[in-house]
Amino acid sequence: METYKLSNGVEIPKLGFGTWQLEEGEMAYNSVSKALEYGYNHIDTAQAYGNEKSVGQAIIDSGVNREDIFLTTKVWNTRGTYEEAYSSIQRSMAKLQVDYLDLLLIHWPNPKAFREDDAWKERNKEVWRAMEDFYKEGKIKAIGISNFQIHHIEELLKTAEVVPHVNQISLSPGLTQDELVKYCQDKEIQIEAYSPLGKGGAFSNETLKEMAAKYDRTVAQICLRWSLHHGFLPLPRSKTPANIKSNLNIFDFDLS
Repeated sequence: METYKLSNGVEIPKLGFGTWQLEEGEMAYNSVSKALEYGYNHIDTAQAYGNEKSVGQAIIDSGVNREDIFLTTKVWNTRGTYEEAYSSIQRSMAKLQVDYLDLLLIHWPNPKAFREDDAWKERNKEVWRAMEDFYKEGKIKAIGISNFQIHHIEELLKTAEVVPHVNQISLSPGLTQDELVKYCQDKEIQIEAYSPLGKGGAFSNETLKEMAAKYDRTVAQICLRWSLHHGFLPLPRSKTPANIKSNLNIFDFDLS
């Protein structure tokens, strides 16, 4: 698997396997197991997905060495203080059955409960401080954010000791978020692309279907290759073994 290098020197695989909407239990376990079997070594989950236990067990049962897997989870919206964030990270690691994380993200910058009087500013400051402490202790290799727009990032940077290494945002052909992408790239914040297939919309797009025919590829492969060409890190998700395998085969062709 090819890698990007984060601003702190940590290498991150260029393609990840997303687990959103993969339910705890058989669905999440089997999907992650297949992904690891086929060659994915970057798994992305979150507290809010409710499947950390199954994801962790699939990693253990895969037989793949822990150090060969890049594992991400995310702090959910209900964590509003340093203490709440810190204890939730400990619980996530316990569910995943790991003693370190490769990447931890703040899932959302402005949860509804923290929008009044801009309470999200203090909330993000405190959650980030907890994440920084885990990072300084060597229990997390990289820390980042998700769904943050420019003004959210600028507010966080007023007090942050560590500049976020990653921003995971919704990106796909047709949804490019150019200003935000450039801002992050200028600050050496790696962009991860969730919903890289446009939440399924790509499959009905005539231009993408024409391109798939031209390159003798699937629409999904065209979208994922597009992400790589832009320096993004796509996180496709599927519970279908054939699609899980197909989405991995994007490193042997180029788009004009």
